[in-house]
Amino acid sequence: FLMKSSTIFVSLLASTASAFSVTGPAFRRISTQVNSVPLANGAMSFNRVCREWRCKYSGDKSTSESLEAISKVVDEYLPAVKGVSKEVTVNRLVCGACLDFKLMVTVPLDDYGTWEGDGHPPEADFIAKLKAIDGVSQVETQTITNMVI
Repeated sequence: FLMKSSTIFVSLLASTASAFSVTGPAFRRISTQVNSVPLANGAMSFNRVCREWRCKYSGDKSTSESLEAISKVVDEYLPAVKGVSKEVTVNRLVCGACLDFKLMVTVPLDDYGTWEGDGHPPEADFIAKLKAIDGVSQVETQTITNMVI
């Protein structure tokens, strides 16, 4: 009986496993090879570039006046940031432990050159407003790749 039960269980498991397989358009892996730049001897590539605007805020994350002021600057500039490219993605990262704030603006590689040539607008104005906030320090920018894998 135990052997027969085990055989039935394994057969049932195998027949239902396809219900959990990752198929169909919603789960197809995004290709990183089309119009991409190779890295690491071809082990990686990228076709999206991110401009990161970051700083340190002060106070507790729940009650920080400087973080609240940063949020207002983000709200002010978000429409312009989202107009950088039709395919822009904007991510906000906040660490309550190390008091980091980051805004990551990622665009397709094809759009990055023009945006960079123009000075990454509205970066200069955004950064100037961050620097003017009491309790904000270490205001920096960085260009990095940012790929969904």
